[in-house]
Amino acid sequence: MKIIDISMEIRPDMIVYPGNPTPRIEQYQTVEEAGVNESTLILGSHTGTHVDCRLHIETGGGSVADLPLETLYGPCVVLDMTGYGQKITSDHLREQDIPEGMIVLLKTENSLKGYDHFREDYAHLSEDGATYLVERKAKTLGVDYLSVEPFQNGDSNHDILINAMTVFEGLDLRGVPAGRYTFAGLPLRIETDGAPSRAILIQEDA
Repeated sequence: MKIIDISMEIRPDMIVYPGNPTPRIEQYQTVEEAGVNESTLILGSHTGTHVDCRLHIETGGGSVADLPLETLYGPCVVLDMTGYGQKITSDHLREQDIPEGMIVLLKTENSLKGYDHFREDYAHLSEDGATYLVERKAKTLGVDYLSVEPFQNGDSNHDILINAMTVFEGLDLRGVPAGRYTFAGLPLRIETDGAPSRAILIQEDA
């Protein structure tokens, strides 16, 4: 069995979506002074690898604590979309023969370009691509950048997707081949609009 970490490391110099706070890690106790090291973490709820929920798009909507546990773990397929450019459409997804009811992770050209600075031209889903995943009854979607929508474009992908499935953003799929895995993405149980998550892929021995 092989376990692959697909989470971004949270650190003060990591990329964040414009307008979101930069993470701060502030030590308030030290071994020398108190016998232990302890720190305060200050970060946005959509920092790095994170999960969205209905509260993100709807006042009074369900929080991260309300997400169905079965959407955070299970069989998944990683799709290699690196050759399709900046916009992933329904036509592109139809070529992948996506089984119904799966956890679907999209590896796009974002994974090839890396995450050393924020790029406004990141690859993203089109609205018809998001609708197609709903039609395929995907139970969870994961993408390899900080949003499922184009940068400050006003698309409704969040509404389309979050109303039908659980959405993970900010996955690090560099070095992950396309194929079948078991996915686990566990955010803290927090009553908020999103939460950073540790996400992994499990590959069983052949």
